[in-house]
Amino acid sequence: MAKEGIFFLIPFLIIALVFFYLFDDSRNMSWIYLGIGSFTLGCMLMLFFRDPDREIPEGDDLIVSPADGKIVGIEKSGDSNVITIFLSVFNVHINRVPVSGIVKRLKYRRGKFKAAFNSEASSLNERFEIEISTDKGNVTVHQIAGLIARRVVCRLNEGQSVSKGDRFGLIRFGSRVDLFLPLSAQIDVKKGQHIKGALTVIGRLA
Repeated sequence: MAKEGIFFLIPFLIIALVFFYLFDDSRNMSWIYLGIGSFTLGCMLMLFFRDPDREIPEGDDLIVSPADGKIVGIEKSGDSNVITIFLSVFNVHINRVPVSGIVKRLKYRRGKFKAAFNSEASSLNERFEIEISTDKGNVTVHQIAGLIARRVVCRLNEGQSVSKGDRFGLIRFGSRVDLFLPLSAQIDVKKGQHIKGALTVIGRLA
């Protein structure tokens, strides 16, 4: 479980314990129902903040997915190919480093909270921009907040050395990740495909 989820989980568990105590004291069934409901919500939060281990594919030139979700767009934008990944509330929300390299640039941009599947979300929504320098060009990841997801967490620092598949942050409660690749990169995924962070090979740097 991601450490950021603990701050959400503990209050629900405390509330559930209070309701169970009130039930034990009064035998009023309404308390037990409220306790079960609070405990269930806590379990759902644990599911959202789950952080499973992943076996990273081998290969220095491989690009792995930075997130679990569904590819909703693959298009050329300027000097990059942009792969857009939509994360529903049921997906793992831990973000992964797509390529090994050095964090060249970090930029946090305040913005709006349009629905993550909205085409304007890429340019208007609140987001973290992470640019990673490699021997074969730069790869950029945008963690984009959505209508419900209003908190983007990035644990990286500029100048930091990162390895493909490393955990680097998360976005809370439904979101979007845009992956910017050099035009020379080979892309091995397609629109509509469901992918998993650090497991699915997006393509190769050429």
